[in-house]
Amino acid sequence: MTDQTALRVADLPQNSPTPFALRPDSEALAALKQELGLLGLRKVSFSGEIRAQGKSDWVLTGKLGATVVQPCVITLEPVTTRIDTDVRRVFLADWREPESEEVEVTDDEAEALGAEIDPGAVMVEALSLALPQYPRKEGAGLGQAVYTEPGKQAMTDDDAKPFAGLAGLRDKLKKDE
Repeated sequence: MTDQTALRVADLPQNSPTPFALRPDSEALAALKQELGLLGLRKVSFSGEIRAQGKSDWVLTGKLGATVVQPCVITLEPVTTRIDTDVRRVFLADWREPESEEVEVTDDEAEALGAEIDPGAVMVEALSLALPQYPRKEGAGLGQAVYTEPGKQAMTDDDAKPFAGLAGLRDKLKKDE
């Protein structure tokens, strides 16, 4: 899909914004759904503009909307989420790759300017970043799982917190005084 949405930087007007509006067709949605590991994907739209910033840099701003269906992290039942988010990317002509492995990221919107700016690629990246990491069906919760060898008493979460018992004893002693 992104090959058809890429815009050559040399063709973009320097003094006026270039609008874009993407609505992937059913074939592109199916491919994107598979790429992102989703159960469902619909109502995807990404619209905005690309405009010059200074003499050689470019800014893409847009609004991304999508309805995604993911498996619940607890029950694996489908969880539907509506995503509506603003997207901003700055393409810098003099952007340099960080030299060390550990670098503090101060501007996650900036990237290197190439020969093309691809709103389709930005849409896919923004959608993948906006997905809930741990989708949970309403009311789904983890119960307490207790495992042990046959014939032995299982250790519970409360047993693993000995100071909670001491706090209870302290409170009881204070009441008795």
